[in-house]
Amino acid sequence: MKHVLETLEQRREAARLGGGQARIDAQHKRGKLTARERIELLLDHGTFEEYDMFVQQRCVDFGMDKAEKIPGDGVVTGWGTVNGRTVYVFAKDFTVYGGSLSETHAQKITKIQDMALKNRAPIIGLFDAGGARIQEGVAALGGYGEVFQRNVLASGVIPQISLIMGPCAGGDVYAPALTDFIFMVRDTSYMFVTGPDVVKTVTNETVTAEELGGASVHTTKSSIADRAYDNDVEALLQMRRLIDFLPASNRDSVPEWPSFDDSARIDASLDTLVPDNPNKPYDIKELIHKVADEGDFFEIQEAHARNIVTGFGRIEGRTVGFVANQPMVLAGVLDSDASRKAARFVRFCDAFNLPIVTFVDVPGFLPGTAQEYGGLIKHGAKLLFAYAEATVPKVTIITRKAFGGAYDVMASKHLRGDVNYAWPSAQIAVMGAKGAVEIIFRADMADAEKIAERTKEYEERFLSPFVAAERGYIDEVIMPHSTRRRIARALAMLRHKELENPWKKHDNIPL
Repeated sequence: MKHVLETLEQRREAARLGGGQARIDAQHKRGKLTARERIELLLDHGTFEEYDMFVQQRCVDFGMDKAEKIPGDGVVTGWGTVNGRTVYVFAKDFTVYGGSLSETHAQKITKIQDMALKNRAPIIGLFDAGGARIQEGVAALGGYGEVFQRNVLASGVIPQISLIMGPCAGGDVYAPALTDFIFMVRDTSYMFVTGPDVVKTVTNETVTAEELGGASVHTTKSSIADRAYDNDVEALLQMRRLIDFLPASNRDSVPEWPSFDDSARIDASLDTLVPDNPNKPYDIKELIHKVADEGDFFEIQEAHARNIVTGFGRIEGRTVGFVANQPMVLAGVLDSDASRKAARFVRFCDAFNLPIVTFVDVPGFLPGTAQEYGGLIKHGAKLLFAYAEATVPKVTIITRKAFGGAYDVMASKHLRGDVNYAWPSAQIAVMGAKGAVEIIFRADMADAEKIAERTKEYEERFLSPFVAAERGYIDEVIMPHSTRRRIARALAMLRHKELENPWKKHDNIPL
């Protein structure tokens, strides 16, 4: 028996070495951790249960039958816990055939995907690989298809998170693209369908891997990635933080953690947050930080479409999704990018039963040919659709401007907003006073005194929250300093809300 146990331990040690010490050292020289080191950092210490450690590739074509059979076949899979909660994980091992996907490699991933879906727990994929294993041909492509199918079936059922920690190219990019969140590591990770060499051959463009698909590109321009971090350690620790905000599945309750922040806390500084000058900006993130428990806010897509802010926080220890127009960027206007960004976030919150708190300060949709030609109508409709479709508790606070169609879109009472508040500084109208007066009283434009009088009349009549409040579109005009208390009470009241949409196979959101 002793001999058998020694043999088992030897085989385990060989599997843990992956592609060997030389390749592990090369990985470290690039500033990257190995697959197992990453898993060890991500999960609670000592909780990782590995599956399929001894699986090997079975390809016999193009000399693969003579190639070294390395246990694990380029991916480490299993489960463990993050702060005591079950999480499934797979990590590509770049030291083994560059982490390339083979038929058996894919089978390891699909097994863990099936387990995550069956047991209703989040799954995190750590990507560091060069794409499909070319020697396997269609078998590798079939493996990708099996992974993709499971990504789709799990969508909206369990949280799926992708962390790009090295190269991610070809078919490998579509698995992350089908998940809920994608994060990258600066300078060491990149994503693209075709690499720089193919781009050079086909389009004659000369571009580096970083310029084509680095973290700076995907967090700002393409919006593929939700955030980027400076190194592997920071990225993995932030994934632990994100998991704490998310429910295990769409049937699980909202995560609840001990909170030491008084829900009735009053913050007098909010009474002076909105400037007297309606055209002067202020930072909406200050409001979010002052409302959320302990000021803890996990922002999503912070570097893209910065005119809208999305992310997770807590109220009375329970996760909420925050969506807020940002007056500091483009005056908080809604454009195509902001609409898409917020719509995706709202739909995630709704899929996983997370209440949505919306702060509104929006002067309208961004005008211009670039926006119209770029499909602003359809992209704006995505956000409208997302809010209208959502059945989770929705609490909305209008801090200042809510003009035009953007008023309707931003979780208005007309889109089944549950509790809609306004600050005394709120201005709810079709448009600003100047533009409205120029249209309504066009015949008086030559008389400056009369126009000034009409402008003041319009401001008094419409640029206040009270007209909307008179019609019941605003439930209450509240003092800014009491915002946290009012939100907390509203969410407590809505905790057992039940609302169902008409039965349908699925909707047809304007993609």
